[in-house]
Amino acid sequence: MAHASAQLIGDRSHQCDATATYTHEGTRAYVVCDGIGSSDEVQTWTRTAARRIARAAARSVEAEAGLRAEYDRYAAEPERKSPFTDLPSACAVVAVAVPGKPLTVAWCGDVRAYTLTPGGELQRLTADHNMRRVFNRSRNVVTSYLGATESDDERKDTYGHPAIESATGATDACRLLLASDGAYEPLEDSARDLTHYLDGSATRAANTFVTAAMEHASSRADNATVLVADLPA
Repeated sequence: MAHASAQLIGDRSHQCDATATYTHEGTRAYVVCDGIGSSDEVQTWTRTAARRIARAAARSVEAEAGLRAEYDRYAAEPERKSPFTDLPSACAVVAVAVPGKPLTVAWCGDVRAYTLTPGGELQRLTADHNMRRVFNRSRNVVTSYLGATESDDERKDTYGHPAIESATGATDACRLLLASDGAYEPLEDSARDLTHYLDGSATRAANTFVTAAMEHASSRADNATVLVADLPA
């Protein structure tokens, strides 16, 4: 299963997106995390979180179980209960590929997952956790993220969706795309067809995608990160 990732820092002081993969007994997990904020602390925390999610998801053989284990672990940290602390957090998406089984995806926040069929059909598997989805307000305010302490029910009561959502993809061969908002938003805002940037090898597609995101970004470009993986049937 060939895969590649690419990142560009944009106009931020730090690259606080992170990618990770982990394979366990034939099961492979792919992760993209989008750190909230821009600092050394957020950068380091997000990279560690991505690796932990990938490992937990591959060993769980299911995306939601892996992401939920790490969400709950961070939520249980005593210092996160205090209103006087500002600890690192991140949006996250994880996809798990198991031979012979459908692809599973889970997320919290506005990092997205797509699949592209050999015939060129692009399917979005995620629904953003942000205020645009909930109240038709700013997309820049997320309504769920890794590092939060709210339960599924608490998130549902406030925003109408759980802390973590999941989806299932087809068992057919496809190209998987995981993308931070800094990667997909500039292309979406300029009415670009995302499939135009997913040709060639996984490495070429990943680099083409983030380069195009920077070219079409507004006056202040965000971190842009994608992970592209070719999954067999």
